[in-house]
Amino acid sequence: MKMPKNSPKNTALSSRIMEVRAVSAQVILQVFDQGKSLSALIPEIQSQVKAQDLPLLQEICFGICRVLPRLEWIIRLLVDKPLKGKTRIVHCLLLVGLYQILYTRIPAHAAINEVVNATKILKCESFRGLINGVLRRFLREQDEVLTVVDKHWQTNHPEWLVNKLKKAYPNWRDIIAANNQKPPMWIRVNPQHCTAKDYQQLLLAETELVSFTDNNPYALRLAQPTAVQKLPYFADGWVTVQDLHAQWSAILLGGQNGELILDACSAPGGKATHILELAPQAKVVALDVEQSRLKRVEENLARLQQKALVICGDASQPEQWLPQVAKSIIGKQTAVQFDRILLDAPCSATGVIRRHPDIKWLRQENDIDQLVQLQKKILTALWAKLKPNGILLYATCSVLPEENNQQITQFLIENRDAKLEALPFDQIDGEIGMQFLPTELGGDGFYYAKLRKI
Repeated sequence: MKMPKNSPKNTALSSRIMEVRAVSAQVILQVFDQGKSLSALIPEIQSQVKAQDLPLLQEICFGICRVLPRLEWIIRLLVDKPLKGKTRIVHCLLLVGLYQILYTRIPAHAAINEVVNATKILKCESFRGLINGVLRRFLREQDEVLTVVDKHWQTNHPEWLVNKLKKAYPNWRDIIAANNQKPPMWIRVNPQHCTAKDYQQLLLAETELVSFTDNNPYALRLAQPTAVQKLPYFADGWVTVQDLHAQWSAILLGGQNGELILDACSAPGGKATHILELAPQAKVVALDVEQSRLKRVEENLARLQQKALVICGDASQPEQWLPQVAKSIIGKQTAVQFDRILLDAPCSATGVIRRHPDIKWLRQENDIDQLVQLQKKILTALWAKLKPNGILLYATCSVLPEENNQQITQFLIENRDAKLEALPFDQIDGEIGMQFLPTELGGDGFYYAKLRKI
C-alpha cells in the first residue's frame, strides 16, 4: 500500500472518554516506543474508556504484546514502507486491527471500521485509506499471507531470550509455549477465616466457578479468571489473588509470632500479608524503593485488617531506613537485626511473561548483568542485618540461572556463614535452590533458595 505524504499531527489523548481502539493504539505506542509497562499504563489510562470496554482494552494490549512478531511480519508483507516517526501511531492501529481479526470474536468488518474511525480521534485521518486497504487486503489474502508468516515455528520471543532458554533448559520449547498462553488465575485462602477446602465449597455453592487445589495448602485455581468482586468475602480479606508459585514465599520463610521479619521489595504486598496470615503476631517491615507502589501494600494490609511497618527505602542501603525500624518497632535507637528476611529480588521477570507479555520487548539482554549485580548488592547488604541462626529466603520471578542458582552458588562461596537449607520439594541431588518453571495450568516461573546464618 502507498502511504499518504502528510503525517499525523498529534497523537496525544485527552481526558475524555474515548473509543477503545484509539486508546489501545496509544498504549501500545507508549510500550514499544517509550518503554513503559502495561501494568503502569493501564491503570493510568483506563478512565479514558467506558467501564464495559476495559476488558477489551486489556485483551488487545496484552494480546498484541503476546504475539507481536507474528503481527509485525504481516505488516511487513502488506505495507510498502515502514511506518516510522510520527506515523508510528498508524502502525499501532494496524496492530490493533490485525489482532482483533485474528484473535477475537469481533466481526472482522466491524473491527476494521472501528480502527479506521479511530484515525479521526488520533488526528491521522489522512491514513484512513491506508489502514482500511491493508486490513481488507489481509482479509482477502489471509490464507496466503499466513502461509508465508507461519511456515517457520515462531517463538514470539526476542532472539536473545530464546538463546538463553535454549542454553539453560532442554525443554525450552515448553517454557516458551507456556509463556505464550494466557495465565490461569490462582487465589490464596486466608487461614484466619477458613481452609482452602471450605472456600472451594463456598465457590462451588455461590458461583459457577470451578476450582482446583494443589499441594500448596492455601492455593485454589479458578477454571476461568473472574473479577475479584465476584469472589465470596474478598472485601473482607478471605482470599487474595496470588500466583501458585509466588505463594510459596511466606510458606518457605516460615515466620513465627513475635519475630521481626523484613519483607524486602514488598510491593504490592501479597507476600507481607501472607506472612501475617500465617503469623499474625509477627512484627513485619514492608520495604520498597518506590513510594507510589507502597500505596498498594497499604491497601492490601487494610483489606486484610493487618498491621505492618511500611517504609520507602533502598534495600541495598539498610543504614538509611533501619533507624525508622528501631524507633517504630523497638522504641529506641539501637542496632536492628531481623529474625527472618524475605528478599524477592529485583529481576528480569522472565518467569511471569505470560502475565506481563510486554516484558519480552521491554527487557534487553544487557539488563541481565546489571540486575545480577544489583541482586548481589542487596543480598550482601541484608545478610549483614540478619541475626545468627536467622533465615533469609532469596526469591525471584526469573527463570535465568545467572539470577538464581548461579547467584546463590557464588554467594555461598563468598559467605562461609551461609548454609543452604533443604526445601520441601523433589529436587535433584546437589541442586542449589528450587527453580519452578511456568506451566499451562500451574504456577509461574519462580526461584527460591533458603539460607541460614550460622
